[in-house]
Amino acid sequence: MNTRSLSKRLTIVIPSKNEGIILYNCIQYLTRQNHIDGVRVIIADISDDNNSIIWIKKAQTEFKHLLKITVIKGGYPAEARLNGSMLVITPYMLFLDADILLTNPKIIEECLFHWKDLTTVPFSTDKPYRWVFRMFDMFQWLSSVLGTPFAVGGFQLWKTGAYWSVGGYNPQERFAEDYSISQKVNPKNFKVVNIEGAYTSSRRFKSKGVLWMFKIMIKSYINRKNPEFFKHHHNYWN
Repeated sequence: MNTRSLSKRLTIVIPSKNEGIILYNCIQYLTRQNHIDGVRVIIADISDDNNSIIWIKKAQTEFKHLLKITVIKGGYPAEARLNGSMLVITPYMLFLDADILLTNPKIIEECLFHWKDLTTVPFSTDKPYRWVFRMFDMFQWLSSVLGTPFAVGGFQLWKTGAYWSVGGYNPQERFAEDYSISQKVNPKNFKVVNIEGAYTSSRRFKSKGVLWMFKIMIKSYINRKNPEFFKHHHNYWN
């Protein structure tokens, strides 16, 4: 038994819908994290294709010696994350998107070291779109300086108590729910850990376009005090 196991400190929540092998790969990389043995992974899923359901069951079977994988009912990301968070009894919870690959085995361990209410990391992606995330890094820094931290939902490591102190995810929100909740954190208790090894696919930029993504990000900031803004999907899910 690994006495440094994170199992008593951390629960991981992954929202999912029809992710197929993408989710399997995400979990496979999770198994390579330092001291991950015994950690509970809650998949909040609403898949409606057999292929994705098969890949989830495959992950449950193949990685059961390392992770305690539970599947519950999901929904839109905010609802899925809320459903998962309601089952968390550990002092920390990590919201992780299904298309995130943690290629650096020290990422979770390093983020926990900082003892912040909310922690996130920079992302890398496919080469033609890497500059987009570097621009986002600047926006993230500026947003935090202005008093509204922005942690992308793809990787949000919360102190469980701090998460509930800001109300948890609002299941009525359909868009930018990650910004909606992270902006409520005191900037002094928020940190972007400068560590490499969090890869995400470029599918969002390919499907919506880079310009659209930047425009809607600016709109999110402008409407940060308008709860109704986040309850509309703004054609993101079309």
